[in-house]
Amino acid sequence: MILPTLPTVPVEVTRAATAELRKITAVRSGRLLPPILAVVGFFLAAAFAVGGSGPQQDEALATGTVTIGLYLAIAVAVGAAAICGAVGAGDEYRYRSIGITALFTPDRDLLFGAKVGVAAAYSLVVAACAEVGALIGLLAFGRGSVEFGWRLTGVFGGGLLAAVCWGVIGAGLGLLLRSPNLAVVAMAGWLFILEPLVWLITKGAGIAGVAVLLPGSATIGTVAVGSFSDSPWLPPNAASAVVLVIWAVLAGAGGWWYLRSHDI
Repeated sequence: MILPTLPTVPVEVTRAATAELRKITAVRSGRLLPPILAVVGFFLAAAFAVGGSGPQQDEALATGTVTIGLYLAIAVAVGAAAICGAVGAGDEYRYRSIGITALFTPDRDLLFGAKVGVAAAYSLVVAACAEVGALIGLLAFGRGSVEFGWRLTGVFGGGLLAAVCWGVIGAGLGLLLRSPNLAVVAMAGWLFILEPLVWLITKGAGIAGVAVLLPGSATIGTVAVGSFSDSPWLPPNAASAVVLVIWAVLAGAGGWWYLRSHDI
């Protein structure tokens, strides 16, 4: 019996992905960030698990206050993923090394795919480390209060998806704006200033449902499975995930278009 031959990854793809990965692992901060987030996740989860309570009826947070530390750990991981994505893509322009990178990877599509793919993979690793640390903290200090079930599993899965999406958004904006600083400022300014203003304006105008299409609302809805059900700004969990993925695709498409259509 002859077994089918598995398809091999083209050498160009492997070389481009390896080069992008080495740009992360060669830097000390890139190697230390995953274990640091694991420790942060553990202490955040442990701190709130000690005095928190389990799921209560009519409580805004469906998994109980005992899991607040988990949500904070996920928020830190998502923020780190977005920043790392922006820095990984935008630093090439900051240090004017994009020309050398393009010399070894002349295919713009391949170059974009390598950058975004590595950013997404690293974001997944970062979020997974933070969640593993938080899970250990919950098991150690909140076992009697935490309700381990499908809802909490959805929170962990939503956190991973949110981190990957924001890593792609950060990379897309880094390529589009050609600056890691501008990309980070744009994301922070939108999430902490502009989007909350949009929430207030849409609520005052009686069209709060429009806010469910915004990336911040989609991120919260993706992670906070079953929570804040009365909020007019948050779509259902499944819809939130779809909206967030669409935003990641749009940001990535913007970075791809700018990389292809403009001189380096």
